[in-house]
Order: sequence, then structure tokens, then C-alpha cells
Amino acid sequence: MTSHSDSYVRIFDTTLRDGEQSPGASMNLEEKLRIAQLLEEMGVDIIEAGFAIASNGDFQAVNEIAKIVKTSTVCSLARAAAKDIDRAGEALKPAARPRIHTFIATSPLHMRVKLQMEPDAVLEAVHSSVGRARNICEDVEWSAEDATRSEIDFLCRAVETAIRAGATTINLPDTVGYTTPAEYGAMFRTIIERVPDADKAIFSTHCHNDLGLAVANSLAGVEAGVRQVECTVNGIGERAGNAAMEEVVMALRTRRDAMPYETGIATEEIMRASRLVSAITGFTVQNNKAIVGANAFAHESGIHQDGMLKSSETYEIMTPESVGLSKSSLVMGKHSGRHAFAEKLRELGYELGPNAFEDSFRRFKELADNKKQIFDADIVALVDDEVVSEHNRIRVVSLKIACGTEGPQEANLVLSVDGQVKGAEVIGNGPVDATFNAIKKILDMTPHLQLFQVHAVTQGTDAQAEVTVRLEEDGKTVNGQGAHEDTMVAAARAYVNAVNKLLVKREKTAPGDALSA
Repeated sequence: MTSHSDSYVRIFDTTLRDGEQSPGASMNLEEKLRIAQLLEEMGVDIIEAGFAIASNGDFQAVNEIAKIVKTSTVCSLARAAAKDIDRAGEALKPAARPRIHTFIATSPLHMRVKLQMEPDAVLEAVHSSVGRARNICEDVEWSAEDATRSEIDFLCRAVETAIRAGATTINLPDTVGYTTPAEYGAMFRTIIERVPDADKAIFSTHCHNDLGLAVANSLAGVEAGVRQVECTVNGIGERAGNAAMEEVVMALRTRRDAMPYETGIATEEIMRASRLVSAITGFTVQNNKAIVGANAFAHESGIHQDGMLKSSETYEIMTPESVGLSKSSLVMGKHSGRHAFAEKLRELGYELGPNAFEDSFRRFKELADNKKQIFDADIVALVDDEVVSEHNRIRVVSLKIACGTEGPQEANLVLSVDGQVKGAEVIGNGPVDATFNAIKKILDMTPHLQLFQVHAVTQGTDAQAEVTVRLEEDGKTVNGQGAHEDTMVAAARAYVNAVNKLLVKREKTAPGDALSA
């Protein structure tokens, strides 16, 4: 285990595991690899790459991430079962720094209803599962699912058992987002004080945001002696989500006077990570989201603007640059060349390969021909859309719409499906309905549309449209995103992006009691 000062807080990012359990958030292998590489570049200490036994796709993701990540620890989740632990160990074989993360529920409710196990049997499962994991790798994390609704005496016994069996990290999650900061901090203090050899393990938080307290609870844990925080980019996760990594990290950085702790995160990469995860998952970040929202550094009130002009410190407790947000609004246009475009991409935190760069530059030129001024937000939307569609099996080739008050509304659509061009001409109740009906006809699919949302990337009638759709099929829900200066093209791209994710979902078969911790 790497030696750190007592004030160092390890960041355990579970975007690729717990974050992907968000309804609608499904990532393919290439997307997971891209996120894992960025998390490593940011300085994330532990990357939870997936749940190896959940599916062949999850196993492959953990295995491939283990091959490319060198400085961060790569972790796989496993239930307290021999087959889970062995599968995790197999997936992690290429890892330079592997960790197996095993768990079992410890609350009376979960033990009785979900596990149908007596407390002594649960303790035996803790001992055997941690011991088995420790025989595979030295770095073992054990989690007490639903810890915050567990009886403290039994939780102490379970933690003691896990440490004696070889666990090096003890995670006590607020699985259902139930606790408060005072309660959570008191729980950790009691456990650390009462459990023999507690000093041999690092304690960890894992908080869900059902009551909006995930970040506050995580920080309360840190103040109580915790030195690992489990979190996700943009706070994505099951139900109301997880503690947001960017909020935890920036709170510790900004308020060192009150919380004298540090992380290894390069905070200047935060916006880049936020945009990438948002683009890949299709989960748009709300405008008033702390740290990474569009309004986080915007000031409209006259009093606020006056103060900002005199000194940014009047209303900003951190700088935009500290989270990787460029203050520049340098206008790009149709006369801007490859070099200027490449510099702008670097400024915005993007590093594209040759093919992706050429595709983005081509689309930039097309946009510049139709839009007078191109701002940073336009380029972010354009590149993110390219990232979203880069590995899609299905792509929009062309779309023509006939619509208006006279009707009928008609869509003439051409798609590329696994390299094969297919087209359809379909009418509908409006241009959106016609376009989506055309997609369904070509693909012979009938998913249910749960959400259709449009917003303008920048101001003006020539602004790019960014469309988000949510589709549901057989209980599987996915989000899709698309951007284009033509709203209907953006809508088609968003729908097709969601369909591509449904295809990924079809290939996955999740186990019956995946961890929601």
C-alpha cells in the first residue's frame, strides 16, 4: 500500500460501476476505457472498473482497464461468494495495482429479507470471502452494505472480522442515502475507537444522495477519520446518485482552513471529466449543479456583477481555471484553420486522435458555414457529439423533413447499420414523430420514448441544438444525446445514440442482487 500522510484522502471513483447502474447510463467498452484513462490522468487513486461476474461485457471491461491503467489501483466488485471473488481475481490479473472489493449486507432488514441469513452466518461469510480475496491479491476492500441502518455492536463485530481476515480497506456505505452528517461521523468514530486493529485498515465512505446529503456525509466521515471517499463524476449513480467527486474534491481544496485534508486530484481536469461522462451517458448536467454546472461561475444579478468587476473574490470562492474552465470566449469562424482549432481543443481539455480530429474539424467547418460566431460551448457540444457517436453501430447518414401547417409531416431518413446503408420514408404526427418512426421502421424496433428534451447550446436563432432522449425497452432504460445546428438532425442523432446503448444493454445480464452500496 502506498504511503501517504495522515491528511491524505484517497479518491475511489465508481463512475464505471455504480455510476453505470444509473437508469439509462450504459457504456460500451471503448467509452469505459476512455473514462478510465482520464480518471487516471486526473490522479484518481482507485478506479472501480466494474462488477466482473455481472456479464462477459463487465468482465472484459475490468480486464481491459486493468491492462491500460498503471498508476491508479484498478478494482472489481464481488459479492461474498467464491465464484464472484474468483471471477474478479481473473479479470484483474493484468493490473499493476489490483484490488478486490467484496461486500455483504449487515443491517437486520437486509440480512432477514434479502440474504435470509442469521448474523453468525453473515460473519462467517465475511471471514471466508475476505480471506479468499486476500489469497488472490494483497489489496482487499470489504463493504458492509446498508451500514448506516446496521446495529452498531454487530457492525463492530463484522468490521473486526473483516480486518482479521485481511481487509485493508473498510467501507461503511450509506446505501440508501438515509443518514445525516452527525450520525455518519459518530458511527465512524465509534467503530474506529471500539474495533481492535482498526488502525490497520483505511476507512471509507460511500454515500448515496437520496436526501441530498451525500457530499456532506462524506466530508463528515473524513472529519471522523475516514481516508477514502467513494464518489462518481457528476454524482451519477442509482436513484438520486452518489457523492459527486468534483464537489468533494473542491470542498477539501477550497476549505482547507476548516478541513485540513488533501487529495491527489488534478482539479484542472474536472470540467473535462464532467463533459466526457455527460456526453457518454447522455446525462445532461443541470445548470445550477455545483462546480460543473453552466451557471456555477455565471453572475447575472447587478449587485453580483458590480462586485465581480471590482474583485472576483466578492462572489467566487474558487476560480474557473481551478476546475479547468476556460475564461476565454475567443470567437472561432470559417476562416480558422486546423492549428487554431487544435489549440482551442487543447484549451478546452480535448486530446483527439487523427481520425477523430479530422471528423471534428470537418463538422466545425460545416458549422462555421452556417453560424456567424462559434463559441467554446459550440465546440464542446460538437466534439462531445463526435465522442458519443464514434463507436456506434448505427449512424445517421442523411435526413430530409417535410413539415408545416398543411401536412402530412414526412421524414426521409438514411442510416448506416453495421456499415450497411438503409433508408425509409415515413409520415408522422409532426417532424419528430416522423423521424423517430423512420428510425423504428429501419431497425424494426419499438422502444418507448420516455423523454424528449431540447436546449440551445448558445444564444441566437443560429445556435446549435442539443437533444436528449430517453428510451425504454423491456425494463431497460437508456439516454441518448445528439447535437447539430438543425434540431431535427440533432433529434435523430440522439435517438440513434440511445438505440445503440439499448443494443449494449441487450448484451448484458446483471446478477440478481448487484450492490447498490
